[in-house]
Amino acid sequence: LLRWSLSLSHSLVKLLRPFSIQGGLPRKPILSHSISCAQVLCFSFPYLCVCVRVKIMEALVVDAGSKLLKAGAAIPDQSPAMIIPSQMKRMVDDAPENPTTVFEDVTLDPIERGFIRDWDAMEDLLRYVVYTGLGWEEGNEGNILFTDPLCTPKAIREQLVQLMFETFNVSGFYASEQAVLSLYAVGRISGCTVDIGHGKIDIAPVLEGAVQHIASKRFELGGTDLTKLFAQELGKSNPSVNLSMSDVETLKEQYANCAEDETAYEKTQNCEIEQHTLPDGQVINIGRERYSVGEALFQPSILGLEEHGIVEQLVRIISTVSSENHRQLLENTVLCGGTTSMTGFEGRFQKEASLCSSAIRPTLVKPPEYMSENLGLYSAWIGGAILAKVVFPQNQHVTKADYDETGPSVVHRKCF
Repeated sequence: LLRWSLSLSHSLVKLLRPFSIQGGLPRKPILSHSISCAQVLCFSFPYLCVCVRVKIMEALVVDAGSKLLKAGAAIPDQSPAMIIPSQMKRMVDDAPENPTTVFEDVTLDPIERGFIRDWDAMEDLLRYVVYTGLGWEEGNEGNILFTDPLCTPKAIREQLVQLMFETFNVSGFYASEQAVLSLYAVGRISGCTVDIGHGKIDIAPVLEGAVQHIASKRFELGGTDLTKLFAQELGKSNPSVNLSMSDVETLKEQYANCAEDETAYEKTQNCEIEQHTLPDGQVINIGRERYSVGEALFQPSILGLEEHGIVEQLVRIISTVSSENHRQLLENTVLCGGTTSMTGFEGRFQKEASLCSSAIRPTLVKPPEYMSENLGLYSAWIGGAILAKVVFPQNQHVTKADYDETGPSVVHRKCF
């Protein structure tokens, strides 16, 4: 009762609703079970029991990617309340003393290849998310859970927990790896995640909720590299058209496709040409280029890389884990990240998996029926919402007292 009531101490008065007084003589304080989004807090005195219904503030879950930031209250059966671009624009004045100076847009990327690189911009972004977007009040901040990309440096984890406690004054903090959370989202604690994000690809085997870091692999390759490839290919076939990267990104999301297999890709040389009119009126022809984007994931040589395709990489990574776990990992493979939603990608992945040399073939885990079909786009966030329902009520998170006693390094002891 004490721990729970302290979390409300900043502005308990604001949260109190009309209450009723019930007669009774119990001398021990009693905290009732959860009732929807509220709790009933019973203060007991020698001759009086006062029951006050108090609204409980859900923990926030933040999954900050290189392209999109997903954030919202920890309600697992709902989509994140906010899905916004991570990229920011800041107005800069080179000469503040000159009132006639023209301001210019400066684009900022707080997160690059999955990791926070610009902490000032990240603070501004999070301030907008938690206060303006999600309704926190300054001085009445609650608990927050962040998702961690694979191989997040210790220094970044420490700086994040420091930012949360010293700048945002959160009540509690937790962080967990995206691979683990994506498995939680589909009801698994063991399996393997193939996360193809905007700035990186992470392939991570997970056993009993723990990432096998020795076997895991991160590739500095992602959706942004596929966008650049698409731009190059479109430039070759449309030399007179001026394309911005934002135009190319939009075209990639609309037209990018995966051929059924390598043979089908070879046949796309004679595929039908589609015409697309850009916002500025220019007309662009799109042919085989739309298949090259997806094919690069299965034939990295298209990008000039001497690497195996995504399915072969998965099989090779699992082969480094103890053989007794191969079946459990491969038969619980989860695809996540925005790039995996590309038309034809899942079918091609399964086709390649059926042809691989491994005795045990990778098998994809389907999202539960009650979950959105687009679960892969924010599966780490969903898993975070599920985990938040456990770690905060059970006091397994980093508290302000923990942070004050140990400092930022406490995150490595309590968040794993």
